[in-house]
Amino acid sequence: MAYETRNPYTGELLEAYPDATDNEVNHAIENAHAAFLLWKETEFAERACVMHSAATILRRDVDFFAKLLTVEMGKLVSEAKAEIALSADIFDYYANNAEALLAPEKLPVANPDEGDAVLSAEPLGVLLAIEPWNFPFYQVARIAAPQLSAGNTMLLKHASNVPQAAAAFEKLMLEAGLPQGAFKNLYATRSQIETIINDPRVHGVALTGSEGAGSIVASQAGKALKKSTLELGGADAFVVLADAEMEKTINWAVFGRHWNGGQVCVSSKRMIVVDDVYDQFFEGYTASVAKLRVGDPADPTTTLAPLSSEAAANEIKDKIRQAVFYGATATEVGPKVPSSGAFVQPTILTNLSEDNPARYWEFFGPVSMLFRAKDEVDAIRIANDSPFGLGGSVFTADPKRGADVAKQISTGMVFVNHPTMAKADLPFGGIGRSGYGRELIGLGIREFVNHKLISVVDIHAPF
Repeated sequence: MAYETRNPYTGELLEAYPDATDNEVNHAIENAHAAFLLWKETEFAERACVMHSAATILRRDVDFFAKLLTVEMGKLVSEAKAEIALSADIFDYYANNAEALLAPEKLPVANPDEGDAVLSAEPLGVLLAIEPWNFPFYQVARIAAPQLSAGNTMLLKHASNVPQAAAAFEKLMLEAGLPQGAFKNLYATRSQIETIINDPRVHGVALTGSEGAGSIVASQAGKALKKSTLELGGADAFVVLADAEMEKTINWAVFGRHWNGGQVCVSSKRMIVVDDVYDQFFEGYTASVAKLRVGDPADPTTTLAPLSSEAAANEIKDKIRQAVFYGATATEVGPKVPSSGAFVQPTILTNLSEDNPARYWEFFGPVSMLFRAKDEVDAIRIANDSPFGLGGSVFTADPKRGADVAKQISTGMVFVNHPTMAKADLPFGGIGRSGYGRELIGLGIREFVNHKLISVVDIHAPF
């Protein structure tokens, strides 16, 4: 794979980087393991200082880091700065909470003869993180901050189109005070990924990416008897009930579908609207999408960015054509997008019958699927008619009713009256074809630790 920076707005190739050599990979594993042997013995307070320092640097140099995201994958400047801010929040969260989250747990044994039983959390060792291009810093921070705080060390294999962001993250951790070798970016090849996973000094792999990549990596990890977590795709349901506050709901729908150019696993991709308000929602949503301003992501007035690459744009356009071929109606919305650059015309897909395979796809771009539901029960049925299970939303004037509907949607996260969002102090993860495992808060930091039982038993106690 070619690691290169290509501006998605202009198509210009800015930088290219050679693949890692096998020797570089072996050296990185060796150094990461050596660093682990020291880092695991480091006090939580010292680890916390490194995490706080990383957060401080991110906030101090936000313009520099944000520019990398805009240039490499076309993220709007405002969204790039928000991503850097969220990454800083994650580092601070674990600096403040890691020790408590990993505190030994005294077990309430049934019989005193069982002894004083304590469950401790110990780091495993070197981990491999395989991360995507759509959130070049946040996705890495989401796994790096908890696992480094736990005492693990990490190798990073980032997406091939964000090599500068990947290198900048490694530099960030070194500047923050992390020991040499404890976090290493590698421009690794696919064959080298398998080599890393199979190395006995590597103890787990966390992947955020496509179903195809997840399936391969999970298989490799399973064969090597290594722990894995997968955060894959999503097609979040955005359920609108009849009593929803329509204007605000529409505004959230437009934002929830189109932020980051629609290239978000938790984008509100499937709008499921009950019949009573469907026409009103469709009219308002169409009008609001048409107001999105397409253009240079570095321009503060732009509200809809290009996709990450020409290849990504072409893939979405092909999916739209296939959806129409199978019977869907595609309505293009708003002024025509530029013919140059990785742009896709905002499109609304309707009439997606149950025998249309596109109904079950993830559209990673500015494409909305709208479904008319007979009533609340039917809306829940449509929401659950998906192979994915990452996030989702329910909009209603009655919060209790919203929570009741949320309980009936089979997915990893549901928000009432808000699109699915990511915060430093909320867990993240899904079910089904959206993957397994959780990131962030205590669930995330405990994914790659040894939950060790230590029980002190009286020598005279019975077996």
